[in-house]
Amino acid sequence: MLRLGLMMTVLTAIFVILGYVIGLFLGSPELVSLGALVLAGVMNLVSYLYSDKIVLSMSRAKVVSETEYPDLHRMVASLATSAGLPKPRVAIIKSRAPNAFATGRGPKNSVVAVTTGLLEILNENELEGVLSHEISHIKHRDILVASVAATIAGAISYLALVGRYSVFFGGGSDRNRNAGALALLLSLLAPLAAFLIQMAISRGREYDADREGALLSRKPLSLASALEKIERVARSGVPLNVNPSTSPLWIVNPFRGDALLEMFSTHPSTWKRIERLKAMAVSIGSMR
Repeated sequence: MLRLGLMMTVLTAIFVILGYVIGLFLGSPELVSLGALVLAGVMNLVSYLYSDKIVLSMSRAKVVSETEYPDLHRMVASLATSAGLPKPRVAIIKSRAPNAFATGRGPKNSVVAVTTGLLEILNENELEGVLSHEISHIKHRDILVASVAATIAGAISYLALVGRYSVFFGGGSDRNRNAGALALLLSLLAPLAAFLIQMAISRGREYDADREGALLSRKPLSLASALEKIERVARSGVPLNVNPSTSPLWIVNPFRGDALLEMFSTHPSTWKRIERLKAMAVSIGSMR
C-alpha cells in the first residue's frame, strides 16, 4: 500500500510540475492545469461508471445464467462468500485462448469473465485458483485504482499535447524562450514517465491479486499451474480476438511481443509470478 501511495504521489507530482511549466509558458499556470485535469477526469469518470458494459462489449463477453453454467456459478458464489462479497455476475467469452478477467467499479457491479478455452484446459482446482485471483481484484477495488491512475496519466498526456503544440506554434513570447524549452522537454518525457508508473501499478496489483487469491482459495500451486498453462497457450500463438486496450484486465497478458515490448507490459513476468506462488505454497504448507 505504501508503494502504491508513493507511485500515485509521483504521478500527481509529474502532473503538477508539467502543468505549472506549460502554464508559465502560456501565462496562465492555474487555468491550464485545471482544464487538463477536468477534461481527463470527465472522460475517465464515464469509462469508470460504465466500465463493466464497455469491457464486456469490447471483449465480446456474454453474461450467462446459473442454468447454463451451474458449476462455474457455484464456484464463483463460494469464493465470493469466503471473501465477504456479493456474488459477481458471470460472463463467458467464446475463444480457444484460455484467459479470464474481472471488471466493474465495485463489488456490487462486478463481473467475472472466463473464456471457453479456460474451462477446457483447467481442472477444478486450477479454475478455482484463477477465479480467486479475479475475486481478489474485485475485493480490493483494483478497477478503481486503475481508473484513478488513468485519470492522472490522461491529464498528463493532455497537458503534454498542449505543451508541444504551444511551443511548436509560438504560444509564448521571446522572453519565455527558456520556459518553452523546458515545457517541450517535459512534454516529451512526462507521458513516458506516467506510462511507466501506470505499468508499475498494474504489475503490483497483479502480484497482490496472486497472493490474496492464493490465500482465499488456499491453492497457490493450482493458481501457479493455471498461469503456466495459460502462458504456454498464449505463447503458442492461439489468438484472443479482443481489443488490445483491455490487456491490463486479463490474468495473463494475451498480447505477445518481443523482449523489448514485454518490458513495457501491463503484467509482470508470468514465470516470476509462478515462482512467487510456489514459494508461498511452501511458506503456508499448501500442497495444492
